[in-house]
Amino acid sequence: MNIPAWVWLATLVVLTAVLIADLLIIVRRPHEPSMRESAAWTVLYVGLAIIFGFGVWAASGGRYAGEFFAGYVTEKSLSVDNLFVFVIIMSRFVVPRKYQQKVLLVGVVLALILRGGFIAAGAALITQFSWVFYIFGAFLIYTAVGLVRNGEPAPDEYSENALIRWSRRVLPVSGSYDGGRLTTLTDAGRRMFTPMLIVMIAIGTTDVIFALDSIPAIFGITQEPYLVFTANVFALMGLRQLYFLLGGLLDRLAYLSYGLAIVLGFIGVKLVLEALADNTLFFLNGGEPIGWAPHIPIWLSLSFIFVTLTVTTVISLVKSSRDRKRELVDIMT
Repeated sequence: MNIPAWVWLATLVVLTAVLIADLLIIVRRPHEPSMRESAAWTVLYVGLAIIFGFGVWAASGGRYAGEFFAGYVTEKSLSVDNLFVFVIIMSRFVVPRKYQQKVLLVGVVLALILRGGFIAAGAALITQFSWVFYIFGAFLIYTAVGLVRNGEPAPDEYSENALIRWSRRVLPVSGSYDGGRLTTLTDAGRRMFTPMLIVMIAIGTTDVIFALDSIPAIFGITQEPYLVFTANVFALMGLRQLYFLLGGLLDRLAYLSYGLAIVLGFIGVKLVLEALADNTLFFLNGGEPIGWAPHIPIWLSLSFIFVTLTVTTVISLVKSSRDRKRELVDIMT
């Protein structure tokens, strides 16, 4: 897939314009978006991703369109998983609802910057060293096992990392928020940081961890840097609105982590199989490719990812509905 420089430039310009427009909306009118507003923006962003995917189909064929859609669905699902931690951070630091949009947008921008760097590094590694797929695959399988064992973190399980603890200890932080500002002037005339800065640090460091999971996952679906980048961007766009749209629904997705674990495990195995098929390690089969390693076609990957996430979401909602009915029965009796 040969992407001209002007296409990259045009893509970056358009995406930057969208982010600036998003930022201006928040700066001019900080508020908690309604369900209707959040739903409209979410549908818009999903629609743009679908249109883009069909544009890839028209320009480069079904194979690359399939890779984009598989990557987009995977990254979107991982971004929903990210929302669990964002909810915990917002709750832990008691961020006012109308300023949570600003925190989320900053988180999206940081995630885009971090993932852009990881994508560039990953593409360079894959070009030079095909054996890196072994590492990516093993890491995804390890992550999948961790998700199965630990599930989604509960609010009381969140622990501040070393950077947050260091920031609290070293930086002069006030005891209360001052709107959405990062600094405030105390009654004594002293300039101090607000807790909003600590929240930004928490979101930023969380984005690094999520990038470590998501980038190997999508490289297991496509090795085209342009598709990797655009799938990540479209998955992150609308994350702010999705946060408010899902609201209390997040705690009803009890089995989402298991669905994601299955998907990540599947992609991890797929990466290892591809590494075996292109093997260059001298201590495996004398450095020759291993012929029995099967190639998993993109249509099968897309179908597996879609079915797995759909089934786990439906089962989660059914379980949640039954649990609520049982609670009502217990209260009435």
